[in-house]
Amino acid sequence: MAESPIIRVENFTAAYDGNVIINDISFEVQRGEVFVILGGSGCGKSTLLKHMIGLYPPAAGKILLDGDDIASADGERRLGILRKIGVMYQSGALFGSLSLIENVRLPLEEFTDLPEDAMTLIARMKLKLVGLEGFENHMPSELSGGMQKRAAIARAMALDPMILFLDEPSAGLDPITSAELDQTILRLARSLKITFVVVTHELASIYAIADRVIMLDKRVKKIVATGKPQELRDHSTDPWVRQFFHREADAAPAKK
Repeated sequence: MAESPIIRVENFTAAYDGNVIINDISFEVQRGEVFVILGGSGCGKSTLLKHMIGLYPPAAGKILLDGDDIASADGERRLGILRKIGVMYQSGALFGSLSLIENVRLPLEEFTDLPEDAMTLIARMKLKLVGLEGFENHMPSELSGGMQKRAAIARAMALDPMILFLDEPSAGLDPITSAELDQTILRLARSLKITFVVVTHELASIYAIADRVIMLDKRVKKIVATGKPQELRDHSTDPWVRQFFHREADAAPAKK
């Protein structure tokens, strides 16, 4: 029997002050896959992610994480759901006054009763997983942008989550550093069997890491494409989807 999806989004609508951003979408994320949410600027990619991690309740519909409705859960049940996920925000969001190992220890200090030496050992292991062994006592300001992103992923993994959410992980990185981060994501997904949900519009990263994508379109406020990125690039019959994947500009308006 096939495993149930680790994430199920059902008839989801997002709205702010009565303004609908995403309207009545449904999709599933399978366990262990790297799932990418993409689309043009303003289509609601980050809005969808913020709802999936429980920052905002849906205007309509449900978001189920490992079978639990994150919006309706409260108290200990909600904390249990949140412990199944880790989040890396676009900026990395490391605390500048703390060393790397102190940053990675934070979730352990907040959510566990482990002894000090056990928390330190786990934090060291997480930093080693992302290639930052030996940088434990460095401050975030002493690191490159790519190293800060990897440290943020290490912190997101501190509680051994089932799902990692990454918001624009390649933003602000040069192509080589971005490619190295892509390799880190793939290695973690394959070796640790973690499910990744990644918001990005970086085509090179999409082709490198995505098992499957959904594409949002702000004009219709819906999902306009689902599938493997290479197949959408080569075989989609939607002109806008093909334009996005082939990185083509809009046709210039005819001169009068």
